[in-house]
Amino acid sequence: MRNLPATIDPEYWMRSVLSSRDACRGGVIKRQIRDVERIVGREAFLAEMDRRGFQTLENGNHFIVCCNAQPIRRVRACGSPARAGD
Repeated sequence: MRNLPATIDPEYWMRSVLSSRDACRGGVIKRQIRDVERIVGREAFLAEMDRRGFQTLENGNHFIVCCNAQPIRRVRACGSPARAGD
């Protein structure tokens, strides 16, 4: 695990996340919810994603952000077996 400083500037952290290569290319980024809540706060993070038109999913302990406005389509329902070649 990385050694993080006791305090991280929320604006710097948000800029870093949103200027990552994947975010800039319209890709997908993933961040642990506890980090988001600790550094910038859940509501501030989600408000910024909304402002940018990004879709944010919550799964387990992570936020998954699609850094584009493309629709999201679920390809398998829960309980469906995943098989190679499908």
